[in-house]
Amino acid sequence: MVLNTLLPVNCIMDTRTEAAQLATTGRKPGATMGTLSLAAGGWVSNLIVYLIGEYNVKSIEAAKIFNIFNGFITIFPIIGAIIADSYLGCFSVIWISSLISLLGMVLLVLTAGLEPLRPSKCGNGSYLCSDPSKIQLIILYAGLVLSALGVGGTRFTLATMGADQFDKPKHRGIFFNWYLVALYIPSVISSTAIVYVQDNVSWASGFGICVAVNVLGLAIFLFGSRFYRYVRPQGSPLMGLVRVVVAAVNKRKVKLSMKGEDYYQQLHDGASTVMAATPTQFFK
Repeated sequence: MVLNTLLPVNCIMDTRTEAAQLATTGRKPGATMGTLSLAAGGWVSNLIVYLIGEYNVKSIEAAKIFNIFNGFITIFPIIGAIIADSYLGCFSVIWISSLISLLGMVLLVLTAGLEPLRPSKCGNGSYLCSDPSKIQLIILYAGLVLSALGVGGTRFTLATMGADQFDKPKHRGIFFNWYLVALYIPSVISSTAIVYVQDNVSWASGFGICVAVNVLGLAIFLFGSRFYRYVRPQGSPLMGLVRVVVAAVNKRKVKLSMKGEDYYQQLHDGASTVMAATPTQFFK
C-alpha cells in the first residue's frame, strides 16, 4: 500500500475523477475512519460461548470454528489490500467491505432473535441435545463469513486511506497513533460491555449494538466522501511476485543458453548495458 508522498500529484484525486487540491482535501476526515472498527469485535469475543450455548456445539468443535474464523480475519486483510492496490482503490473496498460486514451482522442478529434459526436448547441436566440443521448452520456460517470479510476489507485499507489524507510525515504519525487507539479501544469495549449485554440481556441485543455501530461508521465514512483524497490503484507488488513464481514454474524445464548475448537486459535510455554472467547449475 503506497502513500501519497510516493506518488505524483496527478495520481491523487478528489471526487475520484479530478486532481485533488492538496490544501483543501484530506486532514481531518482521515481521523473519522477508525470508527468502522467498532463493530468487528462484538461477534468475535463471545463466539465460542454463542456456539456452545445456542447451537449445542461441543466445546472442542466450537474452539475449532473460532480458530478458523480468526484465521479468516487474518488472511482477508491481505486480499482486501491487494484488491485495493490493484483494482478498486481503498475507498471502494472500504465501503463495500463495510456493507458486507453489515449484512453478516444482520444474519447473526436473525440467528439470535428467531428461534427457528437455532436448534432447541438442551434440557436441564440433559446430555441429549439436538444438533443444528443444515439450513441453520448455513445461515450461521454465512453470517460469520460475511462479517469476517468485512473486517478483512477494512483493516489495512482504512489505515492506508487515512494516511493518504495527510501531507506531512508528522501528521501521518499522529494519525496512526489515533488509528490504533480507535482500533483497540473498541476491542476492549466489545470484550466487556457487549459481552455483558450478550450474557445478561440477550444475544440479539448484543449483536444489534454491533449492527447499529456498523451502520453509524459506514454513514460517517460515506458522508465525508467529498472531502477525501483518492489515490489511483497503482498495482500490488505481490502480483508481480506471483507472476515471477508462475513464470519460474512454467519454465522450470527450459534449457539454459550458453550464449552471453541471450542474457542482455533492456535498460532505460542512457544507461550502459552490462553483459550478464553465463548461467550455471551451481551456486558459488
